[in-house]
Formats: sequence, C-alpha cells, structure tokens
Amino acid sequence: MLFRVLLLISLSFLSLSASTTYGYEQVKQQSVLSAFDVDYSFLHNRDFQDVLKHKQQAHISRFFAKKLQNAYLFLPMMQETIANSTLPEEFLFLAMAESGFSVDAHSHKRASGPWQFMSATGKKYGLHIDEYVDERRDLVKSTQAAVTYLEELHQRFDKWYLAALAYNCGEGCVLRAIKRAQTDDLETLIDPSKKYLPRETRNYIRKILAFAMVASDAEFTHLLNRAKANSIVGVDVVRGERVSRVAKMLGMKVSELKRLNSHLCHDFVPPYDEKYTLYIPASKLGEFNQKYSPSALVEYYISYRVKAGDNLSKIGKKYRVKYSLIQDFNDLEDTRLKIGQKLIIPVDATTDLKNGQYTVKKGDSLISIARAYKISTEKLKKINNLKGSLIRIGERLSIYD
Repeated sequence: MLFRVLLLISLSFLSLSASTTYGYEQVKQQSVLSAFDVDYSFLHNRDFQDVLKHKQQAHISRFFAKKLQNAYLFLPMMQETIANSTLPEEFLFLAMAESGFSVDAHSHKRASGPWQFMSATGKKYGLHIDEYVDERRDLVKSTQAAVTYLEELHQRFDKWYLAALAYNCGEGCVLRAIKRAQTDDLETLIDPSKKYLPRETRNYIRKILAFAMVASDAEFTHLLNRAKANSIVGVDVVRGERVSRVAKMLGMKVSELKRLNSHLCHDFVPPYDEKYTLYIPASKLGEFNQKYSPSALVEYYISYRVKAGDNLSKIGKKYRVKYSLIQDFNDLEDTRLKIGQKLIIPVDATTDLKNGQYTVKKGDSLISIARAYKISTEKLKKINNLKGSLIRIGERLSIYD
C-alpha cells in the first residue's frame, strides 16, 4: 500500500515537473515570436516545426554551440550594439543565419562579413571598401551598419519579421510579395505552395526564429553570459602599423589578431590616416598601453596597383624607395611588371602620403583640388578615371599618375 502511494506521488511530481517545463518552453517560444511581431499560432506551422526540430537535434546543437564559442570575443560587442538600438535582442541570430557569426563568410553573390553585406549596400551604410580594408568584415562597423539598415526597414514595414525578410531579399521583393498575397501575414507570405517569396528567404525567417528559440535553452544562455566576460576593444595605432608587430608585442598568435581584424586586406593598417583603430582582446588592453610605442615605427606600407608605363624604378622614385627593396619585399624574380599587378611598398614613416593621395572633404571640388596640387582638372580626372566632375566626401583621389 505504501509503495502504491509513493508511486502515485512520484508520478504526480513528474507530471507537474513536465507541465512546468513545457509551460516554461512555451513562454520562451512565445517571447521570441513576439519579438519579431509574429503571432503565436505560427509555432504550429508544420514547416517551421520541421526546422525547429532540426535545429534542436543534438549534432546541430553542438554545431550551434561551436559557432557561439568561436565568436565569444565578438558577441558582447554585437549584443551591446543591438541593445543600444531599437532592435529586439533576438536579432543577434540574424547574423547566425547569415554567416554563422563568421567575419570571413562570403557568398556566391559576393556578399561578405558576419552580416553579409553586398558591396553597394555596405557603402551606402558607411562601410569603407578599398585596397586596404573591407569594413563589411569589421565586427564593430558592420554590426552598426546592419542595425541602422534594419531600423530603416522596420520604419518602412512596421513589423520586425518583414524587416528581416527585406534584409535577406530586398525591399522591392517583399513589397511585391505583399502586393501579390494582398496581405503581410507571415504564414501567407512564406507559404511554399504560393511562392510569394524566394525559397531562400522563406527558410531564412524560419532559421532565425528557430536559432533564437534554441539559444534560449540553458546551455546556450550560459555560453552567451560567459561571453560577456570577454570582449574586444579598439586601440589607436599609427598609419601603416603591422598587425604582426602588434601581435608579437602582445604575445598573441598573428592569426588570432588578424582574425579580430579580418577587415584588413594586408598585414598592415591603412596608411592614409594618421591613426587607425585596431581591435584587440579587452584582456590585452593594459599590456598594449604599457608596451605600444608608435615612435618605434620607422616605415609603413602602402598598396600600389601597377599602371601602364610603370616600372620599378619609376615607382621607387615616386615613393623614395629603392626599386630593389620593392622587388625583394614582393618576392619578384625579376623587374617585369604587369598592368593591374598589386605591390606592397614599404615607405619611410616621415613621407607625406597626401602628396600621392587626397581624401575629399566637405566643400571640395575637382577645381579646388587641382589648384591646390598645381595640376589641371583634366589630368586629375584622367588619373582617377573620372568621366564627370562629381566627387563624394570621403572619396580618395590619386594626385599623381
């Protein structure tokens, strides 16, 4: 008799525990859907349930956990940027769906970085892309650009799930889908039989929601909280500073520091500004402040693309560098060059790069720049392959051919 009573009590406790767990799970899922302005009924959508169950499988969960662990230095900064915006915190997992939090991710469509910006869109939102940097891979700047873009999309569509859809396939694509469907209801828009939206976009919103739900589990919440104890900070280095030099100074692997600065196209920061921000682990900040000495830098580096009529001697004279040094630094077997070939040139740190390149400022015109450097506007246009006279603030112009 006592055994039967104890059994009934145990079964009742297990039933209550399961009910509590299930209820807690429902609350978490409802919270995620609410953050994206999605009705709770969407949880019962068959296609979404298939995606959610797939993401909850053990091997997928391990993959997700590995991605979080690999990005542990990046996540606090990304979370903080989102927290300081109008975006729901769950939008962090848009980057997971886009790139797996990878700064080096790129697509066949030439999108790049953790937020997978196309070149034109990246430039529109202030990301710099040139011979020296591709800020689509800059963790700080690309996250801020993505936040700004998503906030603009939300202002236009008034629902976060529509902003996410538009981020993936474009505003026009979503507007056309809404017009065809005669509704902005999510289930209708991503109905596989109607095909109002591309298949990739239909799967995209399901993945983001599923990742956000899986991440609310205790294991992943622990990983995200642990990441907050680590982060990256920006430190100022002089123009042309070598990443490998700073890494050695901080006792870091060069590959590790380059990973934090994947937006740099070379082993050195751009030479056109007096200072440049390099990202290092926050734990290394004190050591950097103690050891970094910009006065020790006797040269910096520029990226030069060979033009018609160039030879090593001519390039060397332009930058006051022995042509043999350029040849050795670029591992050239002989002095022959090809048009379009890229050379890295070590330049004396006292050289004024403005004599070779000019950054357009507010109020500038081709005429004013040409006058300042005592050349004709036609020659300035020819050197920079300009068809008209339109120049933009921040654009860099070559002064010499």
